[in-house]
Amino acid sequence: MRYRTLGGTGIKVSAHCLGTMMFGSVGNPDHEDSVRIIHAALDAGVNFVDTADMYSSGESEVIVGKALKDRRDDVVLATKVHFPMGDGPNRGGNSRRWIVKEVEESLRRLGTDWIDLYQVHRPDHTTDVEETLSALTDLVREGKIRAFGCSTFPAEEIVESHVVAERRGLGRFRTEQPPYSILARGIEKAVLPVCRRYGMGVLTWSPLASGFLTGKYRKGGAIDLSSGRARLNPQRFDPAAPLTATKLEVVEQLVAVADSIGATLPELAVAFPIAHPAVTSVIIGPRTMDQLEGLLKGASLTLDDETLDRIDAIVPPGTDVYPPDGAWTSPSLTEVPLRRRPVGERAAV
Repeated sequence: MRYRTLGGTGIKVSAHCLGTMMFGSVGNPDHEDSVRIIHAALDAGVNFVDTADMYSSGESEVIVGKALKDRRDDVVLATKVHFPMGDGPNRGGNSRRWIVKEVEESLRRLGTDWIDLYQVHRPDHTTDVEETLSALTDLVREGKIRAFGCSTFPAEEIVESHVVAERRGLGRFRTEQPPYSILARGIEKAVLPVCRRYGMGVLTWSPLASGFLTGKYRKGGAIDLSSGRARLNPQRFDPAAPLTATKLEVVEQLVAVADSIGATLPELAVAFPIAHPAVTSVIIGPRTMDQLEGLLKGASLTLDDETLDRIDAIVPPGTDVYPPDGAWTSPSLTEVPLRRRPVGERAAV
């Protein structure tokens, strides 16, 4: 297993790490089976476990806590804060009030005294980033977290956070956790170069593109919209949708690439992100032991230049075949008042 330093923290993590989004009521509801899967990943050399408070409404953190009860010192543990954990405007976001409160809840659910990497799950345009960085810096000083990072931030917000940190003498984001797969390469344009410039660790998620690179969904095949990820977001898997058809066309070409090097499509997909020099580790999210074993095979697969060139020809660098599921959209696009002046102010004179 290869190890890389996590964004200037001195912490070394395996090239592939375990994400626990699929543990709990949304994924695998069997706590004991989930614990066995986590232990199997650790026994295979994985030493980084990533979760979040909002995964299955905290249940995922509880499962991770059970799994790490006797193995805490051997694991780099990461979790996240941002998404609502209840009703009301103050039970989510990136404010000092919420971060300081919710870190205590995560520590309790995880059954630990410290979190190695505490990540801001998404940007929050209602809170000044200085307030967020100040709260996180205080948590480092208190010993409750060792380092902090961001997740799914656009390049411009990452840059702003570093400028604010330097000007105000605050700690800075040490890592970024973006979606990255063969089907979603948009972060290659700006996010990954920015992370390299600032010496940030990069922990990519969704290497299987929400399941489209598992080989389960093929052109001409039936897609069961009542189970798995398709049940959660049927519109993203509807074979009649043009975007789904485009993804399936690309999948067929990638299957041919994988076959030509004696690999499976998931192995090709998991090996692809780690080939980028900006990427520190690739998060895998198995729900079953069989899925874990299949994904870990990608950890030993080295893609040569010829294979990467073939992938580039199918999906050019810096392009997205589809908008990554769960990625952040700027409020300047979604909130009408931020892109339209009041009627009385729209005329030039």
